[in-house]
Amino acid sequence: MDLGLADRVYILTGASRGLGFATAQALVADGAKVVISSRDPERVADAVADLGGSEHAAGVAADLSDPATPRDLVDLATERFGRVDGALVSVGGPTPGTAASLTDDQWRDAFDTVFLGSVRAARTFASAMPEGGAIGLVLSTSVKTPLAGLGLSNGLRPGLAMAAKDMADEYGPRGIRVLSILPGRFMTDRSRELFAAADDPAAATAEVSARIPLRRIGEPAEYGRVAAFLLSPAASYVTGVAVTVDGGSTRTL
Repeated sequence: MDLGLADRVYILTGASRGLGFATAQALVADGAKVVISSRDPERVADAVADLGGSEHAAGVAADLSDPATPRDLVDLATERFGRVDGALVSVGGPTPGTAASLTDDQWRDAFDTVFLGSVRAARTFASAMPEGGAIGLVLSTSVKTPLAGLGLSNGLRPGLAMAAKDMADEYGPRGIRVLSILPGRFMTDRSRELFAAADDPAAATAEVSARIPLRRIGEPAEYGRVAAFLLSPAASYVTGVAVTVDGGSTRTL
């Protein structure tokens, strides 16, 4: 299938590695240009090189909690590649802990970064897009069912999914799509680090895999291909939805 990505330009936050980087790889593989960001300048530089260098990608060290970041990314995309056609908005996972155990300051910090940072980025990116643009928010299966020990995610991610639906209504008349993507367990670099730190890494991996109907942990490329499709013109009638990519783990509709 031709996804229609040739020469389209996408901004991806939190994309120097993990699922964001996998999406950037899938977009570039089908002919798109990408602008990526994360907080680590060395990882950004390495990711740009891995994506094929300046002909295909540009990158900047930036944090979505900074109100200036979204506009800076739009400016970089237009300066380097002349336009913005879509975006994948991802921020790091908030501090672990139950909803009742976390402090007011932890809730405020998470709201500013995870929630407000994502909403601000989405509306800024949408303002720069022509008809046919698309924005994906990388959330979590906590949108549909709570995850033990992740109270901040359980509290904030469902609200972001509803904010995405609201923005889909608002930007739909302009031909701009907004949706959420809910990843389950994937074997990212971070996951490998966590499994390696377990007393028995193989047993820990097997235990997680056994809880997934497909009996395996997903590879980042499997997420990246889904995200690239949803952001592409091939998915031009898909908006306002929350798409789960989790190997069947979520037990709700």
